[in-house]
Amino acid sequence: MLVSSSAASRPPLDAARLARLGVPWLRVEILEAAPSTNAELAGRARAGEPEGLVLVAEHQTAGRGRLDRRWETPARAALTFSVLLRPDVAERRWPWLPLLAGVALVEGLAAYGAPPCDLKWPNDVMCGGRKLAGILAERVDPGTGTGGGTGTGTPSGAAVVLGIGLNVSTTRAELPLGTATSLALQAPQQPEPDRTELLEAVLRSLADRYRAWTSGGEAGEAELATAYRGVCRTLGEEVRVQLPSGTLLEGRAATVDAGGGLEVETADGRVTVSAGDVVHVRPGRPDAAG
Repeated sequence: MLVSSSAASRPPLDAARLARLGVPWLRVEILEAAPSTNAELAGRARAGEPEGLVLVAEHQTAGRGRLDRRWETPARAALTFSVLLRPDVAERRWPWLPLLAGVALVEGLAAYGAPPCDLKWPNDVMCGGRKLAGILAERVDPGTGTGGGTGTGTPSGAAVVLGIGLNVSTTRAELPLGTATSLALQAPQQPEPDRTELLEAVLRSLADRYRAWTSGGEAGEAELATAYRGVCRTLGEEVRVQLPSGTLLEGRAATVDAGGGLEVETADGRVTVSAGDVVHVRPGRPDAAG
């Protein structure tokens, strides 16, 4: 990947400012470089790290997205970070976490003053019709890999590592795909975004959404679902859903159900798909870009 000649002038994150965030973010640790903040934080979770650690990489060299897609970010051009959560709620509710993060990211970007953003189901953050950020949530069981187990949400039980990659000052030449974008590209007349201020806004928004969801019971979950539907651009669109088997499901994206699944109205009736069952969700017109 090409790295802009301006990369050397990109300022580092301000650790002192980030240290003042407070609960639930007990500690923000900044790494100059790391292959994957999710992988690093998962190891710490297995060792009993309590909830609230935020691990940020100034240069992530082998990040992972959904379905193990690999990507790299130029140094100091993005926000690539992971947070450790041990939610004290029924585990059947945990699949909402990546969608919660999507809502929080959209709200944090708005609080920062970024151009309007929305979500492509399940949790791609879109700006100007292009992908601005991605989210990957991974369950971690003590002493094992991700997945399985029964954990309790305590330092001796299961945890969730929530990873976010947000393009900030990335140039067009540095982006891996033509369908991606960055904040700087979306607002070229504005000063270069302040990554520390942006990360503060996103983490505050994530903390607010997380507290409301963990403490609100069924009402909190219903409120989150309503908020998610309000920022999900996929709803109402004609879509083509590609499943791992190669099967294509075509129809109108009707709603997101109580479990975060996408309900698609097809010619044969309504079908619900979960994020783990889907490879791509693309616009329904065969000639549309996805």
